[in-house]
Formats: sequence, structure tokens, C-alpha cells
Amino acid sequence: MQLIYVVLIFVISYMVTFISFPIVIPRLKEAGIVGKNMNSKSQEEIPEMGGLVIAIGFGAGIVATIFLRTFFDIFLSVSLTPILAVLSTVLIVVLIGIFDDLISIKQGIKAIMPVFAALPLMAIKEGYSLMKIPGLEIINFGIYYSLILVPLGITGAANAVNMLAGFNGLEAGMGIVAIGSLSIIAYLMGQTTSFIILIAALGALLATLYYNWYPAKILVGDVGTLTIGAIIASAVIIGNYEAAGVILMIPYMVDFLIKAKNHFPAKNWWGIYKDGKLYCPNSSPVGLCQLIMKLCGGISERNLVLVLMGIEAILGVIAILVYMY
Repeated sequence: MQLIYVVLIFVISYMVTFISFPIVIPRLKEAGIVGKNMNSKSQEEIPEMGGLVIAIGFGAGIVATIFLRTFFDIFLSVSLTPILAVLSTVLIVVLIGIFDDLISIKQGIKAIMPVFAALPLMAIKEGYSLMKIPGLEIINFGIYYSLILVPLGITGAANAVNMLAGFNGLEAGMGIVAIGSLSIIAYLMGQTTSFIILIAALGALLATLYYNWYPAKILVGDVGTLTIGAIIASAVIIGNYEAAGVILMIPYMVDFLIKAKNHFPAKNWWGIYKDGKLYCPNSSPVGLCQLIMKLCGGISERNLVLVLMGIEAILGVIAILVYMY
């Protein structure tokens, strides 16, 4: 696998995404597809559903990989069937996200819908039933891996990323750190198909962060959060390093547990804006972001996102070290 072609896939994903946003942003605004920036003083409306562009950029990188492999015998170690299955999975979660962003699907229904996105991976029996868990023996899940663990992984990751969201740059920023860490592990393990999937996603997310960073010009919406979660889950399933995915999902799981304790609040999960900082509005935080606000005694939105990216980076280093030794 020559580095120049890996860089090419990254550049294609990055450039397609970067160029697409200025075209899409005004059109979303004209169409009235906007969301409130809940954590700003004026709570202005910002174009939403930027995740569509993430999917476009990611898809461009994947299609370019398939093109190079088919016509020029480059990336011969990339398996076409799994990479096409992952692209199908991403397109299904994009459809789910579009429906939710446009017509607001009920929370309970939305939570189980990503199961359908797992069908392409289940259909080709993707993944390894023999799961290597660092520090433990190899476990053979047999047919239950494809029929139970794969849909649970896709659904869990998609919903987890969708929950820990709503702050400028948070979804793309944490996604970059998680996917960047996983790409290092995939490279070290020689998992080329998984590696290319992650490189294509990394290019798209880095371009997205330019437009989504505080103050955001566009919000990624459910299309974006579901896509990021589905890509992370798909990559670790194909690469057989699920434990790394679990490590990187720890902040998302903590957020899930706090929100579960508070009955998954649909409102008041954001902060109270005052003098450039966000403060926890309740004595008891209803999510991980509010917990950080409370522990810090108030924090700017930008620094809140940087703290969470920092936590994710530490977990990324741990995951890499686990698979290096």
C-alpha cells in the first residue's frame, strides 16, 4: 500500500467536502433547513443537515478507492465487498438522519432504526466471530457475532454519537480524534480495508470542522452524528479491533448513562449562556457536557469542546498502546 495513494484518497475526501459546503450552506438556509444555536446569547438560526456533505465527501473517497483498485490494480489488499457494504450502511443512516432532521422521528423509534443500517454488513457476514479482547482469551461468538453484535455495534455507536452532540465543533472534533486513533491502529494491524474507510472519513471530517468549529457556519445534524457513529462501528467490525472502539466510546457511554438517569431529556440539555461562558442550568447535570460545565464552574463552548476532544485523545492513546503491546 503506497502512501501517495492513501494521501490521494484523503485529499479527495477533504476537497470534495470542503468545496461542497459553500454550495450547500446557502441552499439549506434558503430551504429553511436550519437549527437554533442553543448555546449562544442570541440563539441564532444556523443551516443544519451538514452531515449530508460529510457523507458526500466520504463517499467520494470510497468510490475513488474502488476506481483505483478496479482500473489500475491499486489497493489490491482492499476488499470490495466489505467496503461497498460499509458505503451502503452509511447511505442508510444518512436516509434515517434526513427523515429525523426533516420530520422529527420519535426518540424511541429513532434509537432502533440504525439496526436497518447494519443489514448490509450482516448480509455478507462481515467481521470476525473470533474476537480478540486485550488481556483476555480469544472468544468465539459464532453466528451470534453477525446476527447480534454487528447490529448492536452499529446501532449503539450511531445513537451514542447522536446523543453527545449539540455544541459547535463537538461532533466533528471528537469524530476526528476517534477516527484518527482508529486509523493508526488499523495501519499497525495491516487492516487495509478498515484503514482506507477511516482515511476517507478523516478527510471529510477535517474539512467539516472548518465550517462547524465555533462559531459554526453549519450544524451537522442527525445525518452527521449517525454517519460518524456508523463509520466508527463499521471500521472496527471490519478490522477486528472492537475493543479499541469500546475504549473510544467511553465518553459517549458516560453521557448515555447520565442522560438515562435523567430519562433522556429532549430539552434543557444545553447550558445557560452568560458573559461568554456556559453554565449548568440545574444542580444535577443531565449530560456529560453539563457535568463539565458544573465541574469547571462555567466554561466557554470552544473550551468545552476542546476538553472533550482532549479526553477522547487520551483514550485514543490508550487504545493505540493496547494494540501495540
